Amino acid sequence: MRNRESGGEKRSVFMHHRRKNEKERNSRLISTGRSTTMVATYQKGRARTMKAGRVTDFTRGSIPRHLIVFSIPMLLGNLLQTLYNTVDSIWVGRFLGPEALAAVSVSFPIVFLLVAFTTGLSMAAGVMVAQYFGAGKEEEVRRTATASTVLLTLLGTGAMVAGLVLHRALLSLIRTPSGIFELATSYLFFFLLGLPFMFLYNNIGSVLRGVGDSKTPLLLLVYATLLNIVLDPLLILGIPPFPRLGVAGAAIATTVSQGFSAILGTVILKRGGFFVFRRSHLIPCPSFVRTLFRLGLPAGAQQTIVSLGHLAMMSIVNGFGKTVVAAFGAATRVDQFSFLPALSFSLAISSLAGQNVGAQNFTRAREVARWGAIVAASFALPVSFLVFFLAPQLIRIFTTDPEVIRIGIEYLRIVSFSYVPFALMFAYNGFLRGAGDTFQTMVNTLLTLWLVRIPVAKLLSLTSLAERGIWVSFVAGPVAGYLIAYLYYASGRWESKAIVRKDRESFQEAAC
Repeated sequence: MRNRESGGEKRSVFMHHRRKNEKERNSRLISTGRSTTMVATYQKGRARTMKAGRVTDFTRGSIPRHLIVFSIPMLLGNLLQTLYNTVDSIWVGRFLGPEALAAVSVSFPIVFLLVAFTTGLSMAAGVMVAQYFGAGKEEEVRRTATASTVLLTLLGTGAMVAGLVLHRALLSLIRTPSGIFELATSYLFFFLLGLPFMFLYNNIGSVLRGVGDSKTPLLLLVYATLLNIVLDPLLILGIPPFPRLGVAGAAIATTVSQGFSAILGTVILKRGGFFVFRRSHLIPCPSFVRTLFRLGLPAGAQQTIVSLGHLAMMSIVNGFGKTVVAAFGAATRVDQFSFLPALSFSLAISSLAGQNVGAQNFTRAREVARWGAIVAASFALPVSFLVFFLAPQLIRIFTTDPEVIRIGIEYLRIVSFSYVPFALMFAYNGFLRGAGDTFQTMVNTLLTLWLVRIPVAKLLSLTSLAERGIWVSFVAGPVAGYLIAYLYYASGRWESKAIVRKDRESFQEAAC
Protein backbone atom coordinates (compact mmCIF):
# COMPACT_ATOMS: atom_id res chain seq x y z
CA MET A 1 0.00 0.00 0.00
CA ARG A 2 2.81 2.37 0.89
CA ASN A 3 4.48 1.78 -2.50
CA ARG A 4 1.23 2.54 -4.30
CA GLU A 5 0.75 5.72 -2.33
CA SER A 6 4.35 6.72 -3.01
CA GLY A 7 3.90 6.07 -6.73
CA GLY A 8 0.64 8.03 -6.79
CA GLU A 9 2.26 10.93 -4.94
CA LYS A 10 5.16 10.94 -7.39
CA ARG A 11 2.82 10.98 -10.39
CA SER A 12 0.83 13.81 -8.81
CA VAL A 13 3.96 15.88 -8.21
CA PHE A 14 5.23 15.13 -11.71
CA MET A 15 1.98 16.22 -13.37
CA HIS A 16 1.78 19.30 -11.15
CA HIS A 17 5.33 20.23 -12.18
CA ARG A 18 4.40 19.78 -15.83
CA ARG A 19 1.26 21.90 -15.53
CA LYS A 20 3.27 24.59 -13.74
CA ASN A 21 5.90 24.57 -16.48
CA GLU A 22 3.17 24.74 -19.12
CA LYS A 23 1.59 27.81 -17.50
CA GLU A 24 4.95 29.53 -17.07
CA ARG A 25 5.88 28.81 -20.67
CA ASN A 26 2.60 30.12 -22.04
CA SER A 27 2.87 33.28 -19.90
CA ARG A 28 6.44 33.79 -21.08
CA LEU A 29 5.45 33.44 -24.74
CA ILE A 30 2.58 35.92 -24.42
CA SER A 31 4.53 38.40 -22.28
CA THR A 32 7.30 38.55 -24.89
CA GLY A 33 4.87 39.61 -27.57
CA ARG A 34 4.09 36.23 -29.08
CA SER A 35 0.49 35.51 -29.93
CA THR A 36 -1.87 33.16 -28.16
CA THR A 37 -2.14 31.41 -31.53
CA MET A 38 1.51 30.40 -31.18
CA VAL A 39 0.79 28.95 -27.75
CA ALA A 40 -2.20 27.08 -29.09
CA THR A 41 -0.15 25.74 -32.00
CA TYR A 42 2.46 24.30 -29.65
CA GLN A 43 -0.19 22.76 -27.38
CA LYS A 44 -1.92 21.22 -30.38
CA GLY A 45 1.34 19.68 -31.65
CA ARG A 46 2.25 18.34 -28.24
CA ALA A 47 -1.24 16.94 -27.66
CA ARG A 48 -1.13 15.19 -31.04
CA THR A 49 2.22 13.59 -30.17
CA MET A 50 1.07 12.48 -26.70
CA LYS A 51 -2.20 11.13 -28.09
CA ALA A 52 -0.28 9.01 -30.59
CA GLY A 53 1.39 7.31 -27.63
CA ARG A 54 4.87 8.06 -28.90
CA VAL A 55 6.22 9.91 -25.85
CA THR A 56 7.01 7.75 -22.82
CA ASP A 57 7.70 8.72 -19.20
CA PHE A 58 10.40 6.34 -17.94
CA THR A 59 10.42 7.71 -14.39
CA ARG A 60 7.69 5.25 -13.38
CA GLY A 61 6.55 1.76 -14.36
CA SER A 62 8.36 -1.54 -14.80
CA ILE A 63 12.00 -1.05 -15.80
CA PRO A 64 12.45 -4.43 -17.55
CA ARG A 65 9.24 -3.85 -19.48
CA HIS A 66 10.32 -0.33 -20.49
CA LEU A 67 13.70 -1.66 -21.62
CA ILE A 68 12.26 -4.42 -23.77
CA VAL A 69 9.27 -2.52 -25.19
CA PHE A 70 11.34 0.59 -25.94
CA SER A 71 14.17 -1.49 -27.41
CA ILE A 72 12.03 -3.49 -29.83
CA PRO A 73 11.43 -0.60 -32.28
CA MET A 74 15.08 0.40 -31.95
CA LEU A 75 16.19 -3.19 -32.54
CA LEU A 76 14.05 -3.35 -35.65
CA GLY A 77 15.32 0.07 -36.65
CA ASN A 78 18.95 -0.94 -36.17
CA LEU A 79 18.21 -4.15 -38.05
CA LEU A 80 16.89 -2.11 -40.94
CA GLN A 81 19.82 0.33 -40.70
CA THR A 82 22.26 -2.57 -40.93
CA LEU A 83 20.23 -4.23 -43.67
CA TYR A 84 20.22 -0.86 -45.39
CA ASN A 85 24.02 -0.96 -45.65
CA THR A 86 24.28 -4.73 -46.04
CA VAL A 87 22.07 -4.76 -49.13
CA ASP A 88 24.82 -2.81 -50.91
CA SER A 89 27.39 -5.44 -49.94
CA ILE A 90 25.18 -8.35 -51.02
CA TRP A 91 24.48 -6.89 -54.46
CA VAL A 92 28.08 -5.78 -54.94
CA GLY A 93 29.64 -9.01 -53.65
CA ARG A 94 27.31 -11.32 -55.56
CA PHE A 95 27.22 -9.52 -58.91
CA LEU A 96 30.41 -7.42 -59.08
CA GLY A 97 32.91 -9.77 -57.38
CA PRO A 98 35.33 -9.83 -54.41
CA GLU A 99 37.22 -6.73 -55.57
CA ALA A 100 34.08 -4.59 -55.52
CA LEU A 101 33.06 -6.03 -52.13
CA ALA A 102 36.49 -5.19 -50.74
CA ALA A 103 36.20 -1.64 -52.15
CA VAL A 104 32.91 -1.07 -50.33
CA SER A 105 34.30 -2.62 -47.13
CA VAL A 106 37.42 -0.45 -47.06
CA SER A 107 35.33 2.71 -47.48
CA PHE A 108 33.32 2.47 -44.28
CA PRO A 109 36.07 3.29 -41.75
CA ILE A 110 36.63 6.55 -43.64
CA VAL A 111 32.93 7.43 -43.54
CA PHE A 112 32.91 6.57 -39.83
CA LEU A 113 35.84 8.92 -39.24
CA LEU A 114 34.01 11.81 -40.95
CA VAL A 115 30.77 11.32 -39.03
CA ALA A 116 32.31 10.32 -35.69
CA PHE A 117 32.60 13.66 -33.93
CA THR A 118 29.13 14.90 -34.82
CA THR A 119 27.64 11.54 -33.86
CA GLY A 120 28.79 12.45 -30.36
CA LEU A 121 26.94 15.76 -30.59
CA SER A 122 23.77 13.92 -31.64
CA MET A 123 24.15 11.65 -28.62
CA ALA A 124 24.59 14.73 -26.43
CA ALA A 125 21.41 16.28 -27.84
CA GLY A 126 19.55 13.06 -27.02
CA VAL A 127 20.89 13.09 -23.44
CA MET A 128 19.84 16.73 -23.00
CA VAL A 129 16.36 16.05 -24.37
CA ALA A 130 15.93 13.00 -22.11
CA GLN A 131 17.02 14.83 -18.95
CA TYR A 132 14.94 17.93 -19.71
CA PHE A 133 11.95 15.74 -20.47
CA GLY A 134 12.43 13.81 -17.23
CA ALA A 135 12.61 17.11 -15.32
CA GLY A 136 9.44 18.40 -17.04
CA LYS A 137 11.31 21.24 -18.83
CA GLU A 138 9.50 21.02 -22.15
CA GLU A 139 10.56 24.42 -23.48
CA GLU A 140 14.16 23.22 -23.23
CA VAL A 141 13.21 20.02 -25.04
CA ARG A 142 11.94 22.05 -28.00
CA ARG A 143 14.89 24.45 -27.99
CA THR A 144 17.39 21.58 -27.88
CA ALA A 145 15.61 19.66 -30.65
CA THR A 146 15.47 22.65 -32.97
CA ALA A 147 18.94 24.09 -32.43
CA SER A 148 20.70 20.71 -32.56
CA THR A 149 18.95 19.80 -35.81
CA VAL A 150 20.11 23.01 -37.47
CA LEU A 151 23.63 22.72 -36.07
CA LEU A 152 24.11 19.08 -37.05
CA THR A 153 22.90 19.69 -40.60
CA LEU A 154 25.48 22.47 -41.02
CA LEU A 155 28.22 20.26 -39.58
CA GLY A 156 27.17 17.46 -41.92
CA THR A 157 27.66 19.77 -44.87
CA GLY A 158 31.14 20.62 -43.61
CA ALA A 159 31.99 16.93 -43.21
CA MET A 160 30.81 16.27 -46.76
CA VAL A 161 33.13 18.95 -48.15
CA ALA A 162 36.06 17.68 -46.08
CA GLY A 163 35.44 14.13 -47.24
CA LEU A 164 35.26 15.06 -50.90
CA VAL A 165 38.60 16.84 -50.59
CA LEU A 166 40.41 14.20 -48.51
CA HIS A 167 38.94 10.81 -49.43
CA ARG A 168 41.70 9.74 -51.83
CA ALA A 169 44.40 10.71 -49.34
CA LEU A 170 42.62 8.77 -46.58
CA LEU A 171 42.37 5.67 -48.78
CA SER A 172 46.11 5.87 -49.37
CA LEU A 173 46.76 6.38 -45.65
CA ILE A 174 45.14 3.06 -44.71
CA ARG A 175 47.11 1.18 -47.38
CA THR A 176 44.15 0.38 -49.65
CA PRO A 177 45.27 -2.31 -52.14
CA SER A 178 45.88 -0.86 -55.62
CA GLY A 179 43.47 -3.33 -57.23
CA ILE A 180 40.48 -1.81 -55.44
CA PHE A 181 41.60 1.81 -55.00
CA GLU A 182 39.63 3.36 -57.88
CA LEU A 183 36.51 1.35 -57.06
CA ALA A 184 36.68 2.57 -53.46
CA THR A 185 37.17 6.16 -54.66
CA SER A 186 34.07 5.95 -56.85
CA TYR A 187 31.93 4.51 -54.04
CA LEU A 188 33.13 7.03 -51.48
CA PHE A 189 32.55 10.08 -53.69
CA PHE A 190 28.83 9.46 -54.11
CA PHE A 191 28.34 8.16 -50.56
CA LEU A 192 29.85 11.34 -49.10
CA LEU A 193 27.28 13.49 -50.91
CA GLY A 194 24.67 12.11 -48.51
CA LEU A 195 26.46 13.04 -45.27
CA PRO A 196 24.24 16.09 -44.47
CA PHE A 197 21.19 13.82 -44.68
CA MET A 198 22.87 11.19 -42.50
CA PHE A 199 23.70 13.77 -39.82
CA LEU A 200 20.19 15.20 -39.94
CA TYR A 201 18.53 11.81 -39.59
CA ASN A 202 20.83 10.71 -36.74
CA ASN A 203 19.98 13.82 -34.74
CA ILE A 204 16.25 13.41 -35.35
CA GLY A 205 16.49 9.84 -34.06
CA SER A 206 18.37 10.95 -30.92
CA VAL A 207 15.83 13.66 -30.14
CA LEU A 208 12.85 11.35 -30.57
CA ARG A 209 14.42 8.61 -28.44
CA GLY A 210 15.10 11.20 -25.74
CA VAL A 211 11.35 11.77 -25.31
CA GLY A 212 10.66 8.05 -25.38
CA ASP A 213 9.64 7.71 -29.04
CA SER A 214 11.47 4.83 -30.70
CA LYS A 215 8.69 4.04 -33.19
CA THR A 216 9.04 7.06 -35.47
CA PRO A 217 12.77 6.49 -36.19
CA LEU A 218 11.83 2.89 -37.03
CA LEU A 219 9.22 4.01 -39.55
CA LEU A 220 11.70 6.38 -41.17
CA LEU A 221 14.16 3.52 -41.55
CA VAL A 222 11.50 1.25 -43.02
CA TYR A 223 10.81 3.77 -45.76
CA ALA A 224 14.51 4.40 -46.43
CA THR A 225 15.40 0.70 -46.48
CA LEU A 226 12.59 -0.19 -48.88
CA LEU A 227 13.66 2.62 -51.19
CA ASN A 228 17.30 1.46 -51.01
CA ILE A 229 16.34 -2.14 -51.77
CA VAL A 230 14.47 -0.99 -54.87
CA LEU A 231 17.18 1.39 -56.10
CA ASP A 232 20.20 -0.89 -55.55
CA PRO A 233 19.62 -3.40 -58.38
CA LEU A 234 18.37 -0.66 -60.69
CA LEU A 235 21.52 1.44 -60.33
CA ILE A 236 24.15 -1.26 -59.69
CA LEU A 237 23.13 -3.58 -62.53
CA GLY A 238 21.68 -0.97 -64.86
CA ILE A 239 18.15 -2.32 -65.23
CA PRO A 240 16.52 -0.19 -67.98
CA PRO A 241 15.96 2.70 -68.11
CA PHE A 242 18.75 3.20 -65.53
CA PRO A 243 22.46 3.10 -66.48
CA ARG A 244 24.81 0.44 -65.06
CA LEU A 245 26.78 2.33 -62.39
CA GLY A 246 28.39 -0.53 -60.44
CA VAL A 247 29.66 0.37 -56.96
CA ALA A 248 28.80 4.04 -57.58
CA GLY A 249 25.17 2.99 -58.04
CA ALA A 250 25.14 1.41 -54.58
CA ALA A 251 26.35 4.68 -53.04
CA ILE A 252 23.83 6.78 -55.00
CA ALA A 253 20.96 4.54 -53.89
CA THR A 254 22.03 4.98 -50.26
CA THR A 255 22.33 8.77 -50.59
CA VAL A 256 18.87 9.15 -52.16
CA SER A 257 17.28 6.94 -49.48
CA GLN A 258 18.95 8.84 -46.65
CA GLY A 259 17.80 12.15 -48.09
CA PHE A 260 14.21 10.93 -48.20
CA SER A 261 14.19 9.73 -44.56
CA ALA A 262 15.91 12.90 -43.28
CA ILE A 263 13.44 15.26 -44.94
CA LEU A 264 10.45 13.20 -43.80
CA GLY A 265 11.86 13.12 -40.25
CA THR A 266 12.15 16.91 -40.18
CA VAL A 267 8.49 17.22 -41.18
CA ILE A 268 7.50 14.82 -38.38
CA LEU A 269 9.49 16.80 -35.80
CA LYS A 270 7.75 19.98 -36.93
CA ARG A 271 4.28 18.46 -36.76
CA GLY A 272 4.98 16.98 -33.32
CA GLY A 273 5.81 20.40 -31.90
CA PHE A 274 9.50 19.62 -31.31
CA PHE A 275 10.90 21.67 -34.20
CA VAL A 276 10.04 25.37 -34.06
CA PHE A 277 10.77 27.91 -36.81
CA ARG A 278 11.61 30.79 -34.50
CA ARG A 279 14.86 32.73 -34.42
CA SER A 280 15.33 32.09 -30.69
CA HIS A 281 15.24 28.34 -31.35
CA LEU A 282 16.90 28.11 -34.77
CA ILE A 283 20.00 30.06 -33.68
CA PRO A 284 21.70 28.26 -30.77
CA CYS A 285 22.22 30.48 -27.72
CA PRO A 286 25.61 30.44 -25.94
CA SER A 287 24.39 28.37 -22.99
CA PHE A 288 22.96 25.72 -25.32
CA VAL A 289 26.24 25.49 -27.22
CA ARG A 290 28.19 25.22 -23.95
CA THR A 291 25.98 22.44 -22.63
CA LEU A 292 25.89 20.56 -25.94
CA PHE A 293 29.64 20.69 -26.33
CA ARG A 294 30.29 19.90 -22.67
CA LEU A 295 28.43 16.65 -23.24
CA GLY A 296 29.18 16.28 -26.94
CA LEU A 297 32.93 16.88 -26.98
CA PRO A 298 33.71 13.75 -24.92
CA ALA A 299 31.07 11.74 -26.82
CA GLY A 300 32.39 13.07 -30.13
CA ALA A 301 35.96 12.37 -29.06
CA GLN A 302 34.85 8.86 -28.11
CA GLN A 303 33.40 8.27 -31.56
CA THR A 304 36.51 9.76 -33.17
CA ILE A 305 38.70 7.45 -31.08
CA VAL A 306 36.60 4.50 -32.28
CA SER A 307 36.76 5.63 -35.91
CA LEU A 308 40.53 6.09 -35.77
CA GLY A 309 40.71 2.66 -34.19
CA HIS A 310 38.73 1.23 -37.10
CA LEU A 311 41.13 2.89 -39.51
CA ALA A 312 44.07 1.38 -37.62
CA MET A 313 42.45 -2.07 -37.65
CA MET A 314 41.62 -1.69 -41.35
CA SER A 315 45.23 -0.81 -42.04
CA ILE A 316 46.38 -3.99 -40.27
CA VAL A 317 43.82 -6.07 -42.20
CA ASN A 318 44.77 -4.44 -45.51
CA GLY A 319 48.31 -5.71 -45.03
CA PHE A 320 47.04 -9.26 -45.65
CA GLY A 321 45.66 -8.51 -49.14
CA LYS A 322 42.30 -8.11 -50.85
CA THR A 323 41.03 -11.64 -50.09
CA VAL A 324 41.33 -11.10 -46.33
CA VAL A 325 39.84 -7.61 -46.77
CA ALA A 326 36.83 -9.08 -48.59
CA ALA A 327 36.38 -11.77 -45.91
CA PHE A 328 36.69 -9.18 -43.15
CA GLY A 329 34.11 -6.98 -44.88
CA ALA A 330 31.60 -9.81 -45.27
CA ALA A 331 32.13 -11.13 -41.73
CA THR A 332 31.80 -7.71 -40.11
CA ARG A 333 28.47 -7.30 -41.89
CA VAL A 334 27.28 -10.39 -40.02
CA ASP A 335 28.88 -8.95 -36.88
CA GLN A 336 26.83 -5.80 -37.23
CA PHE A 337 23.62 -7.82 -37.07
CA SER A 338 24.93 -9.76 -34.07
CA PHE A 339 25.68 -6.58 -32.14
CA LEU A 340 22.24 -5.07 -32.74
CA PRO A 341 20.58 -6.26 -29.50
CA ALA A 342 23.47 -4.83 -27.45
CA LEU A 343 23.37 -1.54 -29.34
CA SER A 344 19.59 -1.24 -29.03
CA PHE A 345 19.59 -1.95 -25.30
CA SER A 346 22.43 0.54 -24.83
CA LEU A 347 20.33 3.27 -26.44
CA ALA A 348 17.30 2.28 -24.36
CA ILE A 349 19.35 2.26 -21.15
CA SER A 350 20.67 5.72 -22.03
CA SER A 351 17.15 7.13 -22.46
CA LEU A 352 15.84 5.51 -19.26
CA ALA A 353 18.89 6.65 -17.30
CA GLY A 354 18.62 10.18 -18.70
CA GLN A 355 15.01 10.66 -17.66
CA ASN A 356 15.53 9.22 -14.17
CA VAL A 357 18.73 11.15 -13.52
CA GLY A 358 16.96 14.28 -14.78
CA ALA A 359 14.19 13.56 -12.27
CA GLN A 360 16.87 13.13 -9.54
CA ASN A 361 15.74 9.54 -8.92
CA PHE A 362 19.15 7.91 -8.52
CA THR A 363 17.84 4.77 -6.83
CA ARG A 364 15.66 3.99 -9.82
CA ALA A 365 18.53 4.92 -12.14
CA ARG A 366 20.68 2.21 -10.53
CA GLU A 367 17.91 -0.29 -11.18
CA VAL A 368 18.01 0.77 -14.83
CA ALA A 369 21.72 -0.14 -14.95
CA ARG A 370 21.19 -3.48 -13.22
CA TRP A 371 18.27 -4.58 -15.37
CA GLY A 372 19.92 -3.21 -18.49
CA ALA A 373 22.97 -5.42 -17.99
CA ILE A 374 20.83 -8.49 -17.28
CA VAL A 375 18.57 -8.04 -20.30
CA ALA A 376 21.41 -7.16 -22.70
CA ALA A 377 23.50 -10.21 -21.72
CA SER A 378 20.44 -12.49 -21.90
CA PHE A 379 19.87 -11.53 -25.52
CA ALA A 380 23.56 -11.66 -26.49
CA LEU A 381 24.15 -15.23 -25.32
CA PRO A 382 21.88 -17.04 -27.82
CA VAL A 383 23.18 -14.79 -30.61
CA SER A 384 26.70 -16.02 -29.84
CA PHE A 385 25.64 -19.65 -30.27
CA LEU A 386 23.77 -18.96 -33.50
CA VAL A 387 26.68 -17.14 -35.13
CA PHE A 388 29.20 -19.78 -34.06
CA PHE A 389 27.23 -22.69 -35.52
CA LEU A 390 25.77 -20.92 -38.58
CA ALA A 391 28.96 -19.13 -39.66
CA PRO A 392 29.31 -20.97 -43.03
CA GLN A 393 25.76 -20.23 -44.10
CA LEU A 394 26.02 -16.59 -43.03
CA ILE A 395 29.24 -15.90 -44.97
CA ARG A 396 27.89 -17.54 -48.14
CA ILE A 397 25.19 -14.87 -48.30
CA PHE A 398 27.85 -12.40 -49.42
CA THR A 399 30.21 -14.39 -51.63
CA THR A 400 30.87 -17.67 -53.42
CA ASP A 401 34.68 -17.39 -53.27
CA PRO A 402 35.97 -20.44 -51.26
CA GLU A 403 38.95 -18.65 -49.68
CA VAL A 404 36.88 -15.65 -48.65
CA ILE A 405 34.34 -18.03 -47.10
CA ARG A 406 37.04 -19.94 -45.18
CA ILE A 407 38.56 -16.80 -43.66
CA GLY A 408 35.14 -15.35 -42.87
CA ILE A 409 34.12 -18.49 -40.97
CA GLU A 410 37.28 -18.30 -38.84
CA TYR A 411 36.51 -14.68 -38.00
CA LEU A 412 32.92 -15.33 -36.93
CA ARG A 413 33.71 -18.37 -34.80
CA ILE A 414 36.36 -16.47 -32.87
CA VAL A 415 34.52 -13.16 -32.53
CA SER A 416 31.24 -14.78 -31.43
CA PHE A 417 32.85 -15.19 -27.98
CA SER A 418 32.88 -11.38 -27.64
CA TYR A 419 29.13 -10.80 -27.87
CA VAL A 420 28.24 -11.17 -24.17
CA PRO A 421 31.06 -8.96 -22.80
CA PHE A 422 30.33 -6.50 -25.61
CA ALA A 423 26.67 -6.32 -24.50
CA LEU A 424 27.70 -5.70 -20.87
CA MET A 425 30.21 -3.03 -21.90
CA PHE A 426 27.59 -1.25 -24.00
CA ALA A 427 25.01 -1.49 -21.21
CA TYR A 428 27.16 0.32 -18.64
CA ASN A 429 28.55 2.82 -21.14
CA GLY A 430 24.98 3.57 -22.26
CA PHE A 431 23.98 4.18 -18.66
CA LEU A 432 26.91 6.54 -18.05
CA ARG A 433 26.11 8.43 -21.24
CA GLY A 434 22.47 8.86 -20.23
CA ALA A 435 23.58 10.08 -16.80
CA GLY A 436 25.57 12.82 -18.54
CA ASP A 437 29.01 11.34 -17.83
CA THR A 438 30.13 11.32 -21.45
CA PHE A 439 33.74 12.06 -20.50
CA GLN A 440 34.09 8.72 -18.73
CA THR A 441 32.64 6.79 -21.67
CA MET A 442 35.31 8.46 -23.81
CA VAL A 443 38.01 7.34 -21.36
CA ASN A 444 36.59 3.81 -21.33
CA THR A 445 36.71 3.67 -25.12
CA LEU A 446 40.24 5.07 -25.27
CA LEU A 447 41.55 2.46 -22.84
CA THR A 448 39.67 -0.44 -24.42
CA LEU A 449 40.57 0.30 -28.01
CA TRP A 450 44.03 1.80 -27.94
CA LEU A 451 45.53 0.03 -24.93
CA VAL A 452 43.98 -3.39 -25.53
CA ARG A 453 42.41 -4.19 -28.90
CA ILE A 454 44.82 -2.50 -31.33
CA PRO A 455 48.07 -3.53 -29.56
CA VAL A 456 46.80 -7.12 -29.27
CA ALA A 457 45.80 -7.13 -32.96
CA LYS A 458 49.17 -5.81 -34.09
CA LEU A 459 51.23 -8.13 -31.92
CA LEU A 460 49.28 -11.31 -32.64
CA SER A 461 49.09 -10.59 -36.38
CA LEU A 462 52.89 -10.76 -36.46
CA THR A 463 52.87 -14.30 -35.03
CA SER A 464 51.93 -17.57 -36.71
CA LEU A 465 48.28 -16.70 -36.04
CA ALA A 466 48.48 -14.11 -38.87
CA GLU A 467 45.03 -12.56 -39.51
CA ARG A 468 43.51 -14.82 -36.82
CA GLY A 469 45.44 -12.78 -34.27
CA ILE A 470 43.41 -9.74 -35.33
CA TRP A 471 40.19 -11.64 -34.74
CA VAL A 472 41.33 -12.59 -31.20
CA SER A 473 41.75 -8.89 -30.37
CA PHE A 474 38.03 -8.39 -31.02
CA VAL A 475 37.37 -10.59 -27.97
CA ALA A 476 40.01 -9.07 -25.69
CA GLY A 477 38.73 -5.51 -26.19
CA PRO A 478 35.12 -5.95 -24.97
CA VAL A 479 36.21 -8.00 -21.94
CA ALA A 480 38.48 -5.17 -20.80
CA GLY A 481 35.86 -2.56 -21.71
CA TYR A 482 33.17 -4.22 -19.59
CA LEU A 483 35.41 -4.39 -16.53
CA ILE A 484 36.44 -0.72 -16.85
CA ALA A 485 32.86 0.53 -17.35
CA TYR A 486 31.42 -1.53 -14.49
CA LEU A 487 34.08 -0.50 -11.97
CA TYR A 488 33.47 3.18 -12.72
CA TYR A 489 29.68 2.75 -12.50
CA ALA A 490 30.08 1.02 -9.13
CA SER A 491 32.06 4.01 -7.82
CA GLY A 492 28.93 6.22 -8.07
CA ARG A 493 30.80 9.23 -9.47
CA TRP A 494 28.28 9.56 -12.30
CA GLU A 495 25.69 11.02 -9.86
CA SER A 496 27.37 14.44 -9.98
CA LYS A 497 27.19 14.72 -13.78
CA ALA A 498 23.47 15.48 -14.25
CA ILE A 499 22.74 18.60 -16.33
CA VAL A 500 19.56 19.33 -14.35
CA ARG A 501 20.10 19.87 -10.62
CA LYS A 502 17.81 20.42 -7.66
CA ASP A 503 19.69 23.47 -6.47
CA ARG A 504 19.69 25.51 -9.68
CA GLU A 505 17.91 26.05 -12.92
CA SER A 506 19.20 24.41 -16.08
CA PHE A 507 21.87 26.06 -18.19
CA GLN A 508 19.31 26.67 -20.91
CA GLU A 509 16.80 28.51 -18.78
CA ALA A 510 19.45 30.66 -17.14
CA ALA A 511 20.75 32.24 -20.31
CA CYS A 512 18.52 31.57 -23.33
